[in-house]
Amino acid sequence: MNQVKKIIVSGVFLLMGIFSNGQTLKVMTYNIRLDVASDGENAWSLRKDYFISQIQFYNPDIFGVQEARPNQVVDITNSLPEYNNVGIGRDGIGQGESSNIFYKKERFTVKESNTFWLSETPNTISKGWDAAYNRVCTYALFKDLKTKQFFWIFNTHLDHIGEEARTKGIQLILSKIKELNTKKYPVILMGDLNSEPKEDRIILLKKAMDDAREVSQEKPFGPYGTFNNFKHNEPVTKLIDYIFISKNSILKVKKYAVLSDSKDLKYPSDHLPVYVEVNFK
Repeated sequence: MNQVKKIIVSGVFLLMGIFSNGQTLKVMTYNIRLDVASDGENAWSLRKDYFISQIQFYNPDIFGVQEARPNQVVDITNSLPEYNNVGIGRDGIGQGESSNIFYKKERFTVKESNTFWLSETPNTISKGWDAAYNRVCTYALFKDLKTKQFFWIFNTHLDHIGEEARTKGIQLILSKIKELNTKKYPVILMGDLNSEPKEDRIILLKKAMDDAREVSQEKPFGPYGTFNNFKHNEPVTKLIDYIFISKNSILKVKKYAVLSDSKDLKYPSDHLPVYVEVNFK
């Protein structure tokens, strides 16, 4: 009889573990730095293998990239066959930097996805307001095949020059979320916002969504900042990369980290990735 009880108890704990794992969603945002020859010793060709190893180690369920040129998207896709991705370049399909969203294809299905431009004409290839470059936001509505839950991911890279473009870009994204999310599914907004926490646009964004760092159940791990500028010997204090979660949703942030992994005193990008673990409650 005792043996039977042990088997039953063991089975219960096993099922609890499976259920718990299925409830957790590991998400990452990563400005991977575009592939440009002038980077010299920090060129993509010299850091991509370590970048891929880093992704494989943390094994995110979903990760969004910024500054990804078409060849970089191909490199990631070929090296990580367990992921599919959505997104197009800011200058059109297969052209320019993109903000693609990669996801585990065995766990998720995409019910809807698209890319829009951060401009006055978001449905056409365009540069908005005072921006230096075309900027985009890629989004997708996912169904989690483990939990049967639906949720949105929005991934973007705001302009590094235009103040108005950054402010209006966030406003446009929030407006798009409201327009699309008629069923009030959980929303995760991620990306390089080229804005620090004390700037007005981030303060306003926090009124609409929760900063994962601030609502994490566990103490944030890693450096405060996310932009390292490839300077391995200096503290990373500039925080411009974020993951936001919709307020009052069924998603709760369990862990938040800025990952400062390096190899031979070199980072895999000039930004550090932001990594979170969220639970469906």
